[in-house]
Amino acid sequence: MNWSFRIARVFGIDIKVHITFFLIILLGALPWIEYGLSGALFGITLILLLFLCVTLHELGHSVVAQYFGVPVRQIVLMPLGGIAFLERNPEKPLHELLIAIAGPLVNVTIAAILLLVTGAGLLLGGLDGRTLMDSNLLQPSLSSMLIWLLEANIALVLFNMIPAFPLDGGRVLRSVLSMLMSAKRATQISAAIGQSLAILLGILGLFSGNFLLVLVAVFIFFGAGQESSEAQARTVLTTLRVGDAYNKHALTLEIGDRVSKVVDYILTSYQPDFAVLQGGKLIGVVTREDVLRSLATDPDDAYATWIMRREIVAVQADVPLGEVRQMMAEKGVRVVAVYEGETYLGLVSLEDISEALAVISFQQRRKETPQAEHIGV
Repeated sequence: MNWSFRIARVFGIDIKVHITFFLIILLGALPWIEYGLSGALFGITLILLLFLCVTLHELGHSVVAQYFGVPVRQIVLMPLGGIAFLERNPEKPLHELLIAIAGPLVNVTIAAILLLVTGAGLLLGGLDGRTLMDSNLLQPSLSSMLIWLLEANIALVLFNMIPAFPLDGGRVLRSVLSMLMSAKRATQISAAIGQSLAILLGILGLFSGNFLLVLVAVFIFFGAGQESSEAQARTVLTTLRVGDAYNKHALTLEIGDRVSKVVDYILTSYQPDFAVLQGGKLIGVVTREDVLRSLATDPDDAYATWIMRREIVAVQADVPLGEVRQMMAEKGVRVVAVYEGETYLGLVSLEDISEALAVISFQQRRKETPQAEHIGV
């Protein structure tokens, strides 16, 4: 994710912080600013400890995902929480269920430990006569810190278990529904429930003047829509093979061709990627980005072989496009070479897959939409 930088690496997973994360740190200091500099530092400490809990929450998801063979690319911390980026969705509903509940279970464990530390008496009489819900009235202290963190972890569990994408509760709901129906239908129902809840939260936030609640509602609404679209894409892409998507009339390069020729191809064909062939065999790929980099750094008309990428991921023509897209995400590439046996056929890029998805989705919608009858008079 752009505008993020790595702060740690745990279990082979990069933990990154988005640049906007520092906004929430400043906001965390405001409620305690009346106690001076020490109060502001106390508020900042609370926010940092809260996001430590969020990080552990996301690591809970990630470790269980890795156990089931689902690669985890990174964890990114943002003002509204954290996101664990899984390379793909779990194949089995039970696996998705266990991955989804692993995060909230981490917060339940943290809350249980904090409850033991602070003492069960806090739930009944509170500290100095105050209840847990009044802990925001406490002065900066170790006791108020523990109470605040206890409340925060309970809130994290309750919030994340709302049955709406992209929250954990939405994934739990989908996994349960997937045990009873198709994954596509389960996603559609879960996304619809999530968007309905988001609308209700947004209305509540508007009437109560709670801007944060409105922001959360928007986040849930678009997250649910994106999950539904992604499920639709996975379904469509499983029906196509990568051999159906490569450009059968693509322009290619030969040894001896220079960058100027690639520039001419780019300007006249709008083709972004070019295979470099030797006797019909693929030896490398030149992309538009490679050409632009060469033009910016090398004033001479370099050979295409000097700037080409030699390590190209190869796939067989009968592999489904969905698997190819997943492979490209896991390997961090946007272009693969398509083969039939040992014979090179062409290149397929992420843009090609997106275009194929758009065309097939449009065709399916036309088939599903009843056509009006035209009766001549």
